[in-house]
Amino acid sequence: MLTPVENHSVPHSTPRTAAFFDLDKTVIAKSSTLTFSKSFYQGGLINRRAVLRTAYAQFVFLAGGADHDQMERMREYLSSLCRGWDVAQVREIVAETLHDLIDPIIYDEAASLIEEHHAAGRDVVIVSTSGAEVVEPIGELLGADRVVATRMVVGEDGRFTGEVEYYAYGPTKAEAVQELAASEGYDLDRCYAYSDSATDVPMLAAVGHPFAVNPDRALRREAVARGWPVLSFNRPVPLKQRLPALSMPSRPVLAVMAAAGAAMATATLVWYASRRKTTKPRLLIGRSGRTARNARV
Repeated sequence: MLTPVENHSVPHSTPRTAAFFDLDKTVIAKSSTLTFSKSFYQGGLINRRAVLRTAYAQFVFLAGGADHDQMERMREYLSSLCRGWDVAQVREIVAETLHDLIDPIIYDEAASLIEEHHAAGRDVVIVSTSGAEVVEPIGELLGADRVVATRMVVGEDGRFTGEVEYYAYGPTKAEAVQELAASEGYDLDRCYAYSDSATDVPMLAAVGHPFAVNPDRALRREAVARGWPVLSFNRPVPLKQRLPALSMPSRPVLAVMAAAGAAMATATLVWYASRRKTTKPRLLIGRSGRTARNARV
């Protein structure tokens, strides 16, 4: 267990709880939006120059995070960049490349926490500044119950206008958490929140159990000052590598299955031996569709 996740499984008459996760560098190791830049280029949405610029932005993001000014510049750039994009095409590209691009960069520690919170009866909510067309499929991949993400204005022609309808950033993330708490009956004092960025301090401060994950320098200082736990996630592991361990039966169950399998095999052999003594030759249909004679050897 990575954090003191308490099991608050209680009757439905008591307030519900949730765990709120930032996405980039908290649940996944990179920027979710910038990760799809090559796929958008191959789909004809952006040019080579834009690919290089987003690659540089990804490097800056990974090297030291993004402060308020950098996030504002990135918002303006991405809003301008996606103007005129066909929304259906964006969703199709994300759906086709989701597992190849996102699955390998999910932190194992974050995936484990999501499982623990679900096991404790909490909803899991992804709260991300990235666009809904990217965040919603990732949330589904992670098994999240809800997603809060930036929404762009879509014109009557089904294309982005370049305007932002809702920007999930800074104080607006905290407001979204509080609105969800009011509508879903969450007791925020018993809720959890995780983020890597100082821009998410309002969201972290809104819950009773805030955690700084791979924090930037500003958030680390804030966490120390407020006494918030600091977590380090550094093991991106594809979900498909986690599934066998999650679905593998226990050793006692495996032993019972093996014994049952052996008994079944023995019974089958006895039955087959008795049939060989009494059954006459007959015709069978082979896999290729041709007839094959069933003859004793």
